[in-house]
Parts: sequence; C-alpha cells; structure tokens
Amino acid sequence: MKTHYYLIILLVINVYNCKHSVESDCTLKQLKVTATAYNSLSYQTNSNPTITAFGDSLKPGLRYIAVSRDLLDSGLVHNTKVKIQGFDSLFIVKDKMNRRWRKRIDIYMGNDVKKAKKWGKKKLKIEYCIETNDSLSKENV
Repeated sequence: MKTHYYLIILLVINVYNCKHSVESDCTLKQLKVTATAYNSLSYQTNSNPTITAFGDSLKPGLRYIAVSRDLLDSGLVHNTKVKIQGFDSLFIVKDKMNRRWRKRIDIYMGNDVKKAKKWGKKKLKIEYCIETNDSLSKENV
C-alpha cells in the first residue's frame, strides 16, 4: 500500500512540473489588429473555398482565423491558438490572407454571410503565445 502512495505522490509532482515547464516555455504577445470576417464561399476566396492556404479543410462551426502575412513573422504561425477580444474561446490560425493586408485577421464564419457582414470590420486586441526556442531551457525539462 505504501508503494502505491509514493507512486501517486511522484505522479502528482511530475504532472505539476510538466504544467509548470509548459507555461514557462511560452512568451505571451498582444497585438492590436483589424478584424474582419470571411466565409468559405468561392467568390470570397477561390475555386476551392474549403481548403486553406496551409492546406487545411474548413468546416463551418469551427473557430478558425486567417492572418495577414506580416503577422506570420510576429509568431502567428499555422495552428497558433489566439484569444480574440470579445470572445470566450480560442481560435486557431488555419489560413493566411492575401499579401496586400497588414496587421489584420479574418475570422472564419462558415457559410453565414449575414453574420460575417454584421461583424463588419473592428479594431481589437488579440493575445497569443509564442513557444520559446531556447534549447538550453528545454534540456532542463
């Protein structure tokens, strides 16, 4: 019985250390961007509107965003989780926008054109985490 008790304590300590190290391997960034909305319709995207520029499939109801290409250099890369001001849940970067846009995100709204038009264009804050690529700190994990 004592052996089980010690194993449980070791497991709890390891789980705590893993969570702690994951949080410290990330740098929180905040940006003010222009947010618009888009739909997976050919007249808004291209002839294959359900496939993103990263090659992912879009499905209505999922929380995806497209980012302007300058934001890729700011760490908003494919599959980055993003907190958007005014929303409770996170969005995932799944698409990239035309090169002409700067400091801009496009919120995916499935096929609901009315919802996208109602959203319009807003300036708001986003937050996201960039993984630290420090090989020395990762050796200590």
